[in-house]
Amino acid sequence: MSIVKVTVEAKIEQPVEKIWEFYNEPQHITQWNFASPDWHCPSAQSDLRVGGKYISRMEARDGSMGFDFEAIFDEVDLHKKITYTMVDGRKADIFFQPSGNTSNITIVFDAESENSPELQKSGWQAILNNFKTYCEGK
Repeated sequence: MSIVKVTVEAKIEQPVEKIWEFYNEPQHITQWNFASPDWHCPSAQSDLRVGGKYISRMEARDGSMGFDFEAIFDEVDLHKKITYTMVDGRKADIFFQPSGNTSNITIVFDAESENSPELQKSGWQAILNNFKTYCEGK
C-alpha cells in the first residue's frame, strides 16, 4: 500500500519569526490547535529539537471525547522547516516561507488509513485556518 501525501497551506499576514513562535510555543498552541469551536486544546508540550517530543491534547468542549497527538521531531531548521514522525509512524513536513511581513506555511503529511484523505485534509486545513486567524489577530 502506497503512502498518500496530503498538503494544506495558508498565507499569513505576519512575519515568519512570529508565526514560528506561535506555531511552536505551548502557550500559543493551546489557543489555535483545534478544527472547530466545539473542540479545544487544553494542553501542549513542545521540546522543539531533533529527538524532542511534541504532545497536544485535543478534546471536545463537552468532554465527550478527546485524544493526544504525539510526535518526535526529526528536523528543525529555524524559521524554515520542521519534520516530525507521529507515534503511528506517519511523517509530516512543515515549511515556513517568508515574504516580507507575510509568510506562507505549508504542511505535507502522510494520510492515515482510517479516514479518507479528503476528510483529513479538511480537518488539518481547518486547524491551519484557525492558526492563521490566531496569528493575524495578534
